[in-house]
Amino acid sequence: MKILITGAGGMMGSHLAEILVREGHEVLATFLDPTIDMTTVDPSVAFTPLDVCDRQAVFDLIEAHRPTEIYHLAAQSLPTVSWTDPWRTCRVNVEGTINVFEAILAVRKTDAAYDPMTVIACSSAEYGASLTPDRIPIGEDAPLLPLHPYGVSKVAQDLLGHQYHFNHGLRCIRARIFNCTGPRKRNDVVSDFGRAVVRSLHEEVPVRHGNLKTKRAIIDVRDMVDALIALARKGTPGEAYNICADIAYEISDILEMYFEAAGRRLPTEQDPALLRPSDEAIIFGDTTKIRRDTGWSPKLDLRRTLADVFAYEQEQYRRHG
Repeated sequence: MKILITGAGGMMGSHLAEILVREGHEVLATFLDPTIDMTTVDPSVAFTPLDVCDRQAVFDLIEAHRPTEIYHLAAQSLPTVSWTDPWRTCRVNVEGTINVFEAILAVRKTDAAYDPMTVIACSSAEYGASLTPDRIPIGEDAPLLPLHPYGVSKVAQDLLGHQYHFNHGLRCIRARIFNCTGPRKRNDVVSDFGRAVVRSLHEEVPVRHGNLKTKRAIIDVRDMVDALIALARKGTPGEAYNICADIAYEISDILEMYFEAAGRRLPTEQDPALLRPSDEAIIFGDTTKIRRDTGWSPKLDLRRTLADVFAYEQEQYRRHG
């Protein structure tokens, strides 16, 4: 099968590309401004540059290759960046999605049978203010009330998926991705803590942190990739699905798990720069729907994930300091 991944230069996209290549598929792994160390990706994955905001480039690629499955992961994916650059956040996340869908429609003008399945990487950030204790774990039918520009852009992306399915019959899945991490991740609490703990061990500096009282259900990237593939092949087109871990941990607990992995407690220090203007008290999703429709469930617990991230960050420190 021919498969397109946009945003393969990110943590999730690179792991997805590796799995699909190992399955024997022809994978078009596209990237722009990678957020990972590309040298850590299996060399059997062939990367192609693509700016999803370049309408013609997206059209040309889909016209030339006509992939059977499209995993649209390309995004400006950092809520913190969206506060300072909401323009780029909305342009990449919204316009990029429109370009993918319009490219499919353009191919259909000459090939009416072209009918790929597109999985859109949406986000739990869409729920925002709906993440209240009485709604936890939150279901897909909860109101979408995002609390930052990134979340707003993801609502737009999500509803574009609904609109193109409803109006044009495009087969797409809206994958509402909750906190996800693993080796290669950058700029999330797990990777930030992993790097900080490794640096503290080597340089005797405190582990800097932000708010430790919020709770997050953090899923391993390998479970996430399995969920995306399951949705592409068994999900109901047009539907939204939560993808989330089974347990929500307080951020302070994650730091304690890292101290266990390191073999000792380390000094800590709160950094005001790591505190967000608004921060959901708990992010935890109900995964009943994806389990029912696909049979998927997460397999890896958080301690296993943290151990793998810790080992990865130790190797990165050894190589790059």
